[in-house]
Amino acid sequence: MTLLQGFGDQIVAGAITTLQVALTSLVLGIAVGLGGALAKVSGIGALRWLADSYTTIVRGIPELLIILILYFGGTVALTALLGRYVEVDAFAAGVFALTIVFGAYATEVFRAAFLAVPRSQIEAAHALALSKALTFRLVILPQMWRYALPGLGNLWLTLLKDTALISVVGLEDLMRKASVAAGATHDPLTFYLTAAALYLTFTSVSLAGLALLEQRAGRGVRISE
Repeated sequence: MTLLQGFGDQIVAGAITTLQVALTSLVLGIAVGLGGALAKVSGIGALRWLADSYTTIVRGIPELLIILILYFGGTVALTALLGRYVEVDAFAAGVFALTIVFGAYATEVFRAAFLAVPRSQIEAAHALALSKALTFRLVILPQMWRYALPGLGNLWLTLLKDTALISVVGLEDLMRKASVAAGATHDPLTFYLTAAALYLTFTSVSLAGLALLEQRAGRGVRISE
């Protein structure tokens, strides 16, 4: 830590915050994406329209703009509602924004995975008198997971890097801590390289974990197919 001129603890704290934002957004984004995919393949026209509008709008706007709109828009809305100035929490705004973005892309990943499940297996489940809920949980969801995992892995890596954008609204994440340290010490190269090394570490560990998950999800597939 001596190489970081006394800012080592702050860099570590920022890295932890970055992981907290990313993991929270991942869990919530998967839930949003799964719900969006089910809406897109449902027989209800209004749900399909809402899901299509959601994914089209979010995927058409840069992530940074979404973060800024939600942060400043939320502040304006809360201030008007409560009659006094209320600033939106940067962590909450960041998680909300990244959840929305991740969920929009995950919706398409899950939709494609759902369509990849052989219809014959769903028909067989219905022939066995399984309810729609059981068919989804026992037949569709496990196979959706296998088909969706590579796409979700790519989205997770993108999400990890997108967390750096939240520093613009004051979140004390890794990028923000590195920027503050760089300004205080007038040694930007050291701290930005440190941040880059930590992001690379996160993605490298993630890639190893994703490889294990894909291997586990694909057990027996080659034999059966």
